Order: sequence, then C-alpha cells, then structure tokens
Amino acid sequence: MKKILCLLLITSLSFAQNANRSYLSHTWKKNNLEIKTNDGSYQIKYLSDKIVETSFIPNGETFNPISEAIINTNQKSKVKLTDGVNALMLYSKDLTILIDKAPFKISYLKNGGFILSEKNGYVKKEAETLEFNITPEEKLYGGGARAFETMNRRGNRLQLYNRASYGYETHADLMNFCIPMVLSSKMYAVHFDNAAIGYLDLDSKKDNTLVYETISGRKTYQVIIGDTWDEITSNYTSLTGKQPLPPRWAFGNFSSRFGYHTQEEVERTIQKFEESKIPVDAIILDLYWFGKDIKGTMGNLDWDKDNFPNPEKMIADLNKKNIKTILITEPFILTTSSKWKETAANKILATNADGTPATWDFYFGNTGIVDVFNPQGKEWFWNVYKRLINQGVGGLWGDLGEPEVFPSSAITAGGKADEIHNVYGHNWAKLIAEGYQKDFPYQRPFILMRAGYSGSQRFGMIPWSGDVSRSWGGLQSQVGIAVQMGMQGMAYMHSDLGGFAGDYFDNELYLRWLQYGVFTPIFRPHAQEQVASEVAYKDIVTKEKAKKQVELRYQMLPYNYTLAFENNQKGAPLMRPFYIEGNSSDLKSDQYYWGPDLLIKPITKANTTETEVQFPNTVFNWFDFYSDKEYANNTTRKIAVTEDHIPVFVAGGSFIPRIKTITNTSDYSLDNFDLHYYFDEKATTSTGNLYNDDGVTSNAFEKGNYELLKFSSNLSNNVLKINCTAEIGKNFNSKGKNVILILHNINPKKVLLNGKETSFTTNTNQAEISISWEKGTKPEIKIEY
Repeated sequence: MKKILCLLLITSLSFAQNANRSYLSHTWKKNNLEIKTNDGSYQIKYLSDKIVETSFIPNGETFNPISEAIINTNQKSKVKLTDGVNALMLYSKDLTILIDKAPFKISYLKNGGFILSEKNGYVKKEAETLEFNITPEEKLYGGGARAFETMNRRGNRLQLYNRASYGYETHADLMNFCIPMVLSSKMYAVHFDNAAIGYLDLDSKKDNTLVYETISGRKTYQVIIGDTWDEITSNYTSLTGKQPLPPRWAFGNFSSRFGYHTQEEVERTIQKFEESKIPVDAIILDLYWFGKDIKGTMGNLDWDKDNFPNPEKMIADLNKKNIKTILITEPFILTTSSKWKETAANKILATNADGTPATWDFYFGNTGIVDVFNPQGKEWFWNVYKRLINQGVGGLWGDLGEPEVFPSSAITAGGKADEIHNVYGHNWAKLIAEGYQKDFPYQRPFILMRAGYSGSQRFGMIPWSGDVSRSWGGLQSQVGIAVQMGMQGMAYMHSDLGGFAGDYFDNELYLRWLQYGVFTPIFRPHAQEQVASEVAYKDIVTKEKAKKQVELRYQMLPYNYTLAFENNQKGAPLMRPFYIEGNSSDLKSDQYYWGPDLLIKPITKANTTETEVQFPNTVFNWFDFYSDKEYANNTTRKIAVTEDHIPVFVAGGSFIPRIKTITNTSDYSLDNFDLHYYFDEKATTSTGNLYNDDGVTSNAFEKGNYELLKFSSNLSNNVLKINCTAEIGKNFNSKGKNVILILHNINPKKVLLNGKETSFTTNTNQAEISISWEKGTKPEIKIEY
C-alpha cells in the first residue's frame, strides 16, 4: 500500500496530458476498464501480464474491434483495480497503469518505474494523432525496415507508407515494409494497431515526445514490456502470431537472377551447378516466365509457351533432382495482359468511385490491381496459385506488393487505397497461406514478399530488403535492417546476396556478402543480370571461394534449422541484436548474434585487413569459429581479417551441431552428424538443442512428428561431463545415430563413454570421440583433462 500511495503522489504532481480532457466516470467489468471523459471514452484491457491495450473512442464514433495485426487476445493475466480519490491504478504483476482523474493523465509503469505516458493523448487536427511523453535518455528502434547509419532511430519522423527505395545504400528512411511499432531501450514497445497510412514521429522536435499520426482508423495501441529484447519480441509475437516453420529446403542455396528468359536457360543454369558440384535447392524465375518483355505482359500469370514450351516437364525434371521451382507473381493486371478482360468482367479489381476498374500508368504499363480484400478477388488469385502448385511449383514470390503504385482514389472491398495500402501485402500473403491450409494442408508454403505489416510473420511470409544497391554501401545497411525487423517479429528478413541494383562488378564485395549470408535466414544471391549473381557462373577463382561459403551454409543446417524451430515456438529472432550486457540500450549495427551461440562481424568495406570486435560482458569467453583462438569476455579487440571468411565467434560452453556437405537438403540426415562443443572453464554448465523433423510436414512438432535432441554439460574438478537425451514425438520414426563429438580447446587425458573407457583422437587442441547413440539410450561422456 505504501508503494501505491507513493506512485499516486508522483503521478498527481505531473502535468495533465490534455487540458481539454476531463474524467467523468469509469466502469470495471471482466478485466476491462472503461473511462468516460468529456470528449470520448477509453477502453483499457490487459492482454497478458506484460501487454496492455488502450483504445480511445471519440464522441460520435463507435469502436472498431477489427485488428489486422492482433490475433491472440485471450492470454491469461491477473489484474486488479484500485480506485482512489484522485486516481485509478490498474495493475498486473509487472505492468501498472496510473490514471489521474484531475488533471487527467494516463501513465504506464514497469515494475514500479515510469516508462511513458500520454501527453496529449488523442488529438484531431489536420491529422489524427496520439502523443506520448518519453524520457530524454532512451533510444528508440522500430518502424519497420529502414536504412540508417545507426540503430537508434530517435530524432526521425518516419513515414508509414510502404514504398520501394530502388538502389539504396546506407540511408533510406522509407522502404517496402513499414510497421507502426516503437521499441525503447527502457525495455518496452508500443504498437499502434491501425493499418492506415501515417507517420511515426520519434521525437523529431527534440521535446521528448513520441507521436503517431494517421489519416483515419483505430485509436488503439498496445504497450508491451519485457526484461530482454528477446522477451519483448516473444511477447509481441504471442500477440500477433508466430512464424510457421518453413520447409527445410528454404535454408539451402538459391539460384536466382533478374531473370531467366527461357526454359533452356533454366536447365542450363542448374547444369552449371551440377558440373561445379555446388549445392542448390531452388531456382527462382523472374517475370520472363510469363512474357518476353519487361513491359506490357505483367498480369498474364501463365507460361509464355514460346520460351517455356513444356513447363510441366521442366518442373518435373527439376523436382526429380529435388530442386524447387519458385515463380514471381505481381498483383498488377495490365490492360494489355491476357487476364485483363477476365478480371475486369469478374469485378475482382480495385475500382473507381463509379465501380469501374481503377487504372493508372506505371513503369510496366497501364494497370489495375487485384482486390485481395474482395472474396471473389481472393478466390480468383488463389486459383492462379493453385494451378501453378498443381503443376509442381514449390514456392511463390509476391513482388511489388507495397503496392508499388496505388493511387489514393482507388477503392477496395477493405477500404480506400490509403486506408489499406500498408496491409495489401499482408492480406496477399494471408490469402496464399489460407489457400495452402485449405488445398495443400500437408505442405509448408514458401512465400517470398517484400512488403507487409505487423504480424505478417504468421502467414509464413519471407521478407527481403528490396532492391539494394550492388555496392559496399548497400551491404553496410543490411545488418541494421535485418536485426530490427527480427525484433519486430519478421525473423526471416534477408537481402539479395551480392546486391541487386546496378552493374557494379566487384568479386570482393560479392564474396563478403556471401560470407555474411551464411549466417542470415535465407541464402539467396540475386541481382540484375548485367553481372551474374549465381555462384555457378562466377570465374574459376571466385567460384571456388564462393562454393566454400555455400558448403558451409549446408554444414550449418542442423544449427540453423534448430534456430528456425525456436523462432516458430518462441518468436526468438534468428539474427539478434548485439549489445553489451548491462547496457541493452546501445545496439550495434556492425555485428550481431546468429542465434544464442554465434557472434558475427560482417566485413563491409573493401580491402579490410583488420577490424574491431566487441565481446560482450558474458560469464564465458569467446572462441574463433575457424581457429579456436580464445578471446576474453567484456573486451574490445583488433582482429586480423582474411579474405576467405568474416570474423565469427562461438560462445564458450556452446554445442554447435553440423553435418558434412550435401548435394541439397533432400540428402539431409542426422544418422551421422558432428557435435562441436567449445570448452571454456568459465562455462561450468551449459545446454544445447538439435531439432529434427521430416522438413516438409506443416505443424510437424504439434503433430508429434519430430525429435528434439538435448545436450548438457557440467564442469567440476577437472572433469567435463556431457549428457545426451532425446525427446521423441509420438509419430516420429527415430533412428540410432553416429555422432562425432568434437571437443574444442581441451586436451583430454581419459574419456569414459557410459562408464567405460573409450578411445579418442586429438588434433591441434581438439579431440574427437565417436558415439553410437542407440535409440532409447542416454549417452553420458566423461572427459578427464
């Protein structure tokens, strides 16, 4: 009670949020608080112990309960209301809301400490705004995909209008994928739950004010708290949906360019990979599959039989090699395309005010656009995809879904263009995901798109960072984009490896981008065709160097696929922000974590021979992934850089599962695998996981079609003990395994396997132990050193 009185005193001394707004009354029913004011009403409800949703409904308006972002509002929370003379206090275990009655003000507190408050709250002038007080010291992140020189986006007024930024390098304050969300270094986030276009002002006037501006729609926001960045992301994705586990082949190498003109060119390209023995899992066909020319053919959405005379056979032949075919599609139907009359007659296009199809000119021609909010439009579009999937197509690429050009005058079944602009790609991905669930329920979709909205991850969307410049500047911006999108739920944000826009030829840049790409969610070289993007088409020297990166990508499949599983279950990003322990506010854009165990420092400048690496203030040390050299925690070191790889470091005590190089993921198996353990005397205990399923079945874990291998270490009195256990799903046919345990940074004197002394080999500060892991057993390895 003393704490409550103190908080009430503090808030009563603060400024009012809006001098023209006054408290009238409140009601409390079923954990929902409604507050009547002179100019409207507030609805406040806890969605969990760490998430609260606040809505303001102005007088004369009715509450719109429909959210494009939120799907889970039934999480358990214990909430209490205290009604004082001067204030109300609504609180869960961790998150408190204080409402001063006079002068009126709403404040949010985390564990008793102030995080933010409404300043003017809702105000309608030229635009509709929600204003908040923030503290001077906090740093702000979020707003979707943006390219900035630093991770901190405070001081910027960010437009919320999905729009491509062609050929960007280190700066692009507006890009393809806007998310109306702000994350604070004080370990909270605010998500503005409204799809209409607008702005997110992150204290651009330097008066400690956060402002959300919009043209119309819901005045609803969620405040989300957590103790770590990963927890905030997990809480946010518990609200907006977790990413389905992609098919395992999605973690392999892609052959892609703009674009393959003929069936013969597709077949010849795959032959080049085969001749060079370069692993490959998929080939992506850009817009030439439906037309000979870039302009005038968009919207055909069917094979150009002159250049692709037998697509079914081409796809079938590729499938026999376990190589997936992925096709580009766009939502634009040109008036010159073969589908124009059909789509116009069936009224599945966005319209003008008089109901006629809305048309406009853009780069590719005069066009209309499929209304994905119209049930007939959704059905028509899905039938296009259904036909292609039945032909054997393994993945779908949705391009230009911002939409790239979408006049404000256009009208859809979901609203006017500006009201639904930012959720067009979101709903496009949704119709594909729902189509798969209905017609191909056992198949995991692959949906490559560059534009979406809050929560698009739940549809399985795989976003990329747009038409980045093929330059060092283009590479330099990629870590910041991918890491921040991962913090906002979109864990598969990645880039066109090597860069897309322009004909800049630089093999060093290409290799550095691929070396970075090994430790990113999707490994997909792609570019304009003036300079080949595919590894198989590089000169002999460059090809051999690039091939090693592709091989490493496949060797890391067990680790990477386990990261994907953790993202699916917990929302944890694959690429995670780097910060020094105890100073989580200072996020770096030049290094990051790949999962919990690897620290990555990309090389983003030409002719680099040395770079500076910060090692975090962890309880364990760090080890060079390639040489095993040890680096102390909480230090900054100059690291020599070689041309064959970027600096990568492993946390002490980590288990890193790997396999030998395979032709493609169809050969993936854990019958034989290597388990690398990085010994560190500071890491007295540690754990690791390895997830496995068939790689294709949707919801395999929930269906019991999986195995989860678990590893633990315990270090005491010069004895390292490693235990292996397995959790087997009820529908998974688990087999025995041959495991090579590779111990780094330790010289064993004696090794016991299940209590019996066993042989081992040593080689330059490493030791290898062969383990026959029979089904149903729990191997225990004791290493005396």
